[in-house]
Amino acid sequence: MAPIPVHIKHAGKTYDIQLDPDLPPAVFKDAVHSATGVPPDRMKVMVKGGVLKDDSSWKKIGPKEGQTFMVIGAAGELPKPPPKPIVFLEDMDDSELAEALAKPVGLTNLGNTCYMNATVQALRAVPELQIALETPSLQSTTPLPAALRDLYHNMSRTTDSITPMQFLQVLRQVNPQFAEMDRSEKRAGDLMMGRQVYAQQDADECYAAIVNSMRNVPGLDVKGKSVGTGAEAAVGRPKFIEQYMMGEMRRELRCDEAPEEPVTVSTEQVLKIECNISITTNFMLSGIMSSLDTTVEKNSPSLGRQAIYSQKSRVSRLPTYLTVHMVRFAWRADIGKKAKIMRKVKFPQEFDALDLATDELRAKLLPASRRLKEIEKERGERRKVRKRTKQAAPAVPGPSSSAVAGATADVEMADASAAPAVSTEGGAAAATGNGKDKALGEPEDEVELRKKEAAELAQLIDEDTKKDVGCSATGLYELVAIVTHKGAAADAGHYIGFVKKSVFHAYKNKGGLPSIASSSSAGAPEGIAAASPEVTTADLDALEDDEDWYKFDDEKVSPFPKEKLAALDGGGEDSRAYVLLYRSKSVV
Repeated sequence: MAPIPVHIKHAGKTYDIQLDPDLPPAVFKDAVHSATGVPPDRMKVMVKGGVLKDDSSWKKIGPKEGQTFMVIGAAGELPKPPPKPIVFLEDMDDSELAEALAKPVGLTNLGNTCYMNATVQALRAVPELQIALETPSLQSTTPLPAALRDLYHNMSRTTDSITPMQFLQVLRQVNPQFAEMDRSEKRAGDLMMGRQVYAQQDADECYAAIVNSMRNVPGLDVKGKSVGTGAEAAVGRPKFIEQYMMGEMRRELRCDEAPEEPVTVSTEQVLKIECNISITTNFMLSGIMSSLDTTVEKNSPSLGRQAIYSQKSRVSRLPTYLTVHMVRFAWRADIGKKAKIMRKVKFPQEFDALDLATDELRAKLLPASRRLKEIEKERGERRKVRKRTKQAAPAVPGPSSSAVAGATADVEMADASAAPAVSTEGGAAAATGNGKDKALGEPEDEVELRKKEAAELAQLIDEDTKKDVGCSATGLYELVAIVTHKGAAADAGHYIGFVKKSVFHAYKNKGGLPSIASSSSAGAPEGIAAASPEVTTADLDALEDDEDWYKFDDEKVSPFPKEKLAALDGGGEDSRAYVLLYRSKSVV
């Protein structure tokens, strides 16, 4: 019997092939495979009575000339299985779940220990600190750094709140002031019953005590690894706190009453910058400047008596992490005790610290600072374009499922309407489906663009700044952690910690950031080049679009929207910003 012409229909397209009833169905399937690309083992040919099988009889099926057969099956290779087996959340243990979700946990209040809980959570916004604490032979004059390391390790291995009893005991052992008992009148009943209650403490003092205890913790090199262990780390090696959290202040002292007297210049290392609050202070910067420009009374060697001096202080080194202390507690002589300053003082979420720098430091950082501001603006515009593209993508009509002849024309019309300003080459690429990104307004991969921007910024960074591991390369900062105080009394109230959500991306994959945000210091310029090759534009967008925060109210952890940060400015007895931790912006 001679072959007969038939039609097959697959994925909305119709093909003309020859069917020879004298040959087995397997031969016909091979012909269908040649036309559609669907392998025979994944092919279903619908015929009278069901599906065509290799042992089916053409006599029973009775194909006719011009008959249409429906073909079902996917063309091409099957999707490859994932390189690692998929593990569902319900099958993970606590440590695996904590690592996968990178969800922070709370700390139990052990009796007026909210000051410590809030401080520990705020310091967790420094992921480099935990790398430094993981040094095998941790050198320190106190056991507090090792206790903090163990506490952070436990916090990263569970999804339940932690009871920090061991860390609290070490803290009180090293700093007896935190073991003070509350002997106020309101606790008289407890004292009479033989119950002793620990007194509330100052979170800023706790912050300073913890940071000072880590002065001997070994520093990091340009690759983010510890510079040494054991005795090697203790001799002639940089220390972490000096690198990443300690700035240098240059002070000039001039005698107002004897201008001819030589100016006294001194430098000192500082762990924080004070923000003085007066009746005229409305913004954090003005409060900081008032603390840097002061007058003091001291003995004048040229006048031989007490005289008034003007002291001008400016920062000669900016660290990666800049701590700002809002001086909200002041001694009042009229009532004989400390009182809280309730005044509302606005603090920025992005802070340009070049106003605090010496002229020499400003000259070094200004070129990179200016360019980084321009780059951030350009990145914001590109991100807006990507968002508009994503929103428009579902509305772009694809090939018709019923019309074969008009399929190509539909695609061309859709791309042309979505991006009318593309070049001829881009339009041709869009028509073939190979230049879709360019046609939609994304001319180059975002990750590649950022590599080029990082290289450009690296050329603008001063050579001395590059060698100073842990310093800020631009003087531009973003707020990452806050410790607030709630209440009107200085020796009472409640402390709460706030940490930016994006900080906790650093704790995924054992400290490896899924983006390039870790390279915020001048000593780590490789950032994006050393990032994981799996980083995509979508990863960057997800990280940068998530600007919300976590609120740490002891063991209770809850999301805190970015829009509510303005409520922490002050002006009442509710939670008000007390300690602010800024991180230098990424140079990549």
